[in-house]
Amino acid sequence: MNVKLADIGKEYIIQRIETDDEELDAFLFSLGCYSDEPITVVSRRRGSCVVSIKDGRYNIDDQLAEAIILYE
Repeated sequence: MNVKLADIGKEYIIQRIETDDEELDAFLFSLGCYSDEPITVVSRRRGSCVVSIKDGRYNIDDQLAEAIILYE
């Protein structure tokens, strides 16, 4: 499952980041988004969602949300 399909308000653990784009991978890593870190979807809007990673909230688009694979 990816972040785009995750339930709002439920905490998940990131399994892996699925992308061939090194720049995108580095960007997500700089947000604290990497394997075995908790992530929560705070809200969802058309084309994007707000996630809570560590102590920050970030608005990510659907492309980023699909790249973040979660444990179910």
